[in-house]
Amino acid sequence: MSDRGPDSAGVAIYNEPEDPSILKLSLFAPSGYDWDALKAELGQALDAEIDYAVHATHALFTLPDTDFDLDEWLRKEHPELRVMSAGHAIEIYKEKGLPENFVRQFALQDFSGSHALGHTRMATESAVTTEHSHPFSTGMDLCLVHNGSLSNHNRLRSFLRKQGVDIQTDNDSEVAAGYLMWRLSEGDTLKEALENALQDLDGFYTLAVGTRDGFAVLRDPIACKPAVLAETDDWVAMASEFRAIAQLDGVENAHIWEPEPATVYVWGGQ
Repeated sequence: MSDRGPDSAGVAIYNEPEDPSILKLSLFAPSGYDWDALKAELGQALDAEIDYAVHATHALFTLPDTDFDLDEWLRKEHPELRVMSAGHAIEIYKEKGLPENFVRQFALQDFSGSHALGHTRMATESAVTTEHSHPFSTGMDLCLVHNGSLSNHNRLRSFLRKQGVDIQTDNDSEVAAGYLMWRLSEGDTLKEALENALQDLDGFYTLAVGTRDGFAVLRDPIACKPAVLAETDDWVAMASEFRAIAQLDGVENAHIWEPEPATVYVWGGQ
């Protein structure tokens, strides 16, 4: 993926913990951050045992699932932190730089899980920062990567914030993620949320959306951005370019096709 863009790289990995009551919180902070102090402070606020593991500039905290409003507490007590993801399965890590360097920096070869979404880019619509990198997550176990550009993201961002969706950057891709989270909170299935997106998202886009038990793909009605899907009995993969899929085991036996415009493809949760 490094040939697609040098500015940033990121991955969302879905890995269910052995204890289904465990919540995972992926946080980003500048190098040298005192994670031990945060662990003590957060444990006291929750009155619970928590743990964490550092991955480069990120820390993955594991804690009991709770009604405690972690987002509000972190915004108030630690505005210097950025919540990358929260959920029972999802872990998001992202950083500036080439994917090949990113993989080494975060030791991603040591990770495992049921499915994952990765992304790299040459930034065109927003700043080159860790916060502006993909994937974006705006709700529990949900993430999105986006290839394209939305023309109505400013209006949608304003609308979604009024609905209580926490959007932290000026990146149009985070708006798309926030839109899907809002539709799901309104009772849509993932498929219905993406069908509604065809009416409400203006511009050109290919979306790959991760959930706790699967993922989905959607291209806009014109479908000018490239995309390819491949599926075997063992796995399914999507990429902007086939060479990202070509090295997978068993690809020579895969069913390979270009996803149709304005068509929702869903594996796992509907």
